[in-house]
Amino acid sequence: MDPADHVVGSELPAATSAAQALFGDALELAERYARLLAGPGIEHGHLGPREVPRIWERHLANSAVVTDLVPAGATVVDVGSGAGLPGLPMAIRRADLQVVLVEPMLRRSMFLEQAVVGLELESRVQVLRGRAEDPATRLAIGDGAWVTARAVAPLPRLLGWCLPLLGPGGRLLALKGSRAADEVAQFHATAQPALRASVAEIEVVQLGQEYAMPATQVIRVQRSARRRRSQ
Repeated sequence: MDPADHVVGSELPAATSAAQALFGDALELAERYARLLAGPGIEHGHLGPREVPRIWERHLANSAVVTDLVPAGATVVDVGSGAGLPGLPMAIRRADLQVVLVEPMLRRSMFLEQAVVGLELESRVQVLRGRAEDPATRLAIGDGAWVTARAVAPLPRLLGWCLPLLGPGGRLLALKGSRAADEVAQFHATAQPALRASVAEIEVVQLGQEYAMPATQVIRVQRSARRRRSQ
C-alpha cells in the first residue's frame, strides 16, 4: 500500500475551496500529502491529532500561498522543515521550484525522505539532515537566494541562523502568526548593530486574501548586498 493512502479513519476533511484554487491541477498530489500528514505524520508525532480538521487551511494552504512571493525557477531552502511545511506544499504547487528541506531530527528527516519518494518528488526536492547554523549545512547549501522557515524561532535568532545561508540580496520568508508586526518592531528596537547591518529590508506581507482564506503573515527579509567577513 502506498504510504500516502494511509490515514487515520475518515477524519481527513475534503480540500477547502482555497486549497483547490491554490493547487489547481496539483490538487491530487496535495491530497496524497495531506493523507501522509493525517496518517504517519500524526502517528509519529510530526503533527498533533487536533490538527487533522484544519490540515488544509492551517497547514497546506497556509504554506502553499508563500510561493506567490517566489520567482519562477527558484531554489528554496526550507529551514527546520519538520513535517515538510512549508517546503513540500510549495514544491507541490509549483513544479518549477527546486526545494531543499533542512531538518536536524532523524525521525523527521526519515519521514521527509519517505514523503518525497511517496510523492515522486525526488527530482526536485532534497532532504538535508542538519541544523541551519552548522558549518556543514551552510557549506552544503552555499549562497542561496530564497530561504523559508515556519514557526522555527523568534526573529532575531532565526535571522542569525538563516542570513548566512543567503547570498547578498537573498531573501528570507518567515511564516509567522498574528504578532508578526510586533516581532519586526522588536527587531528594530533590540537587534544588535551587526545583525541590523546584514538586513537591507524587512517587512510584513499578508497573503491569501484573494483565495478567501485566513491571511498568511510572512516576514520578508532581504539580506544586504554586503557580506560581513565573519560569515
